[in-house]
Amino acid sequence: MKFQIIPVTPYQQNCTLLWCESSNKAAVVDPGGDLHLIEQAVKDAGVDLVKIIVTHGHLDHVGGVAELATKHSLPIEGPHKEDLFWIDMLEQQAQMMSFPATSAFTPDRWLEQGDTVQVGEQTLEVRHCPGHTPGHVILFHADTQLALVGDVLFQGSIGRTDFPRGDYDTLVNSIRQQLWPLGDAVRFIPGHGPMSTFGKERQTNAFVADTRFG
Repeated sequence: MKFQIIPVTPYQQNCTLLWCESSNKAAVVDPGGDLHLIEQAVKDAGVDLVKIIVTHGHLDHVGGVAELATKHSLPIEGPHKEDLFWIDMLEQQAQMMSFPATSAFTPDRWLEQGDTVQVGEQTLEVRHCPGHTPGHVILFHADTQLALVGDVLFQGSIGRTDFPRGDYDTLVNSIRQQLWPLGDAVRFIPGHGPMSTFGKERQTNAFVADTRFG
């Protein structure tokens, strides 16, 4: 599995292009906007884009989903169905945040804890990690020890929990119960900012370091 991070939108959200080297099949994770940048990355990589994957329903992660899916006839997988209310509010989100107009969409497949997502011959494990949003999911590729965690965890921080149906304790539990068991060596791509590893965050992240919990 190879990947390229493509920062998009004024929020510099980490959209990710994933592809299977043996099949050349690719997926875009969280196409929040700036579709010209995403499409150029696909062209430059010379891959066959076959699906869109969504971690959660916030505008900077999904603002380009409907347009990209329609333009290229792509199926949409994710997030968990508990984020439907965020997707249904996309038009209002765009107005409130002064983003370009966007449309709501209906995923072809909602994702649940324990599901898997295929990208060519590569398999991504799905874990439901509520707290930032109630329907947030993360993706884990065991062979390369890579996780795409959206806005659950960042280098040195965690996702906001002051949005509707966010909850701090739930988010911390998601990180400790769903992410940490995957292993300290796992590298992760956050929704914003630089990559890190779970091991480093367990040691240094003031919100979820092991030392906070005895």
